[in-house]
Amino acid sequence: MIGKLLADVAVLWNKALGPQSPYRGPVLGAVTLLILLAAYLLATKALRRYMAGRAQNPENVRNFLYFWRYAWLAVALVLGMLSFSGSLAALGISAAFVGMILGWSLQAPVTGMAAWLMIILKRPFKIGDRVIIAGITGDVEDITLTHVILNQVGGTVGGEERSGRGVLIPNATLFQQIIYNYNFESKHLLDEVVVTVTFESDLAEVERIMLEATREATAEVIAETGSKPTVRVEIAESGVRMRLRYQTLAMERQRTSDLINRCVLQGFAGGDRVEFAYQHMELLHRPKDPAVRSGRGAGEVRS
Repeated sequence: MIGKLLADVAVLWNKALGPQSPYRGPVLGAVTLLILLAAYLLATKALRRYMAGRAQNPENVRNFLYFWRYAWLAVALVLGMLSFSGSLAALGISAAFVGMILGWSLQAPVTGMAAWLMIILKRPFKIGDRVIIAGITGDVEDITLTHVILNQVGGTVGGEERSGRGVLIPNATLFQQIIYNYNFESKHLLDEVVVTVTFESDLAEVERIMLEATREATAEVIAETGSKPTVRVEIAESGVRMRLRYQTLAMERQRTSDLINRCVLQGFAGGDRVEFAYQHMELLHRPKDPAVRSGRGAGEVRS
């Protein structure tokens, strides 16, 4: 019974799609269109599900789906017309040729949209993050289908403050760039203020002043994160280098370091136990009388 059923199916197949069948072209065309329609509906449903809640600008999603729909329509028309010839070999060769032509002619926009999809699905950064792309530091203002728009940080000034100058970075270049995100895992960032003092300075007093200045400037961050500032000591050629490390908001890095530096300067100016180390030359006169001399030779120069 199964053999008879298979034989009947083979007869129907030859009648519909056999080399001599007059229905081969229409049937093949209809099947091709149905397969493309099913693939379009499934892919569109999956894209909508993944983009929901990830795309921060709904207009970008609508624009992408418009392009997606018309791209599938163009492919369906081309392949549908070719499939009516009734030749599977010609259909396969034509599909490969059409894909090659479309890929070459639409390389830049397709790559840009692929990068946009990567951004909203993998989320290496989002609107509001501070990033470095192609050596340019800026705050992400918008992510369109074709460009990432940054409000440049620095550029016209030193430090990390917004310059107000917009920078448009093509999405197509993102696959070839190293991207730094200040807000990747947390809105806080490790920063440091470096001070070099003389060997004769009271290091405990230096550390106290620096820590007090940091606690005052980053009190809210310390309360939120529980991360306390620390001081690391290094021996330099001209003195002792004190590295003050603390957590701060990525967007407030410049303001926080400014407050800390001002407080440190005030603390150092309030006493004589601390002295900044800087490149200079001192000429020390030592009398030749051993009773008066303190240990160094006359006219000794130190720097």
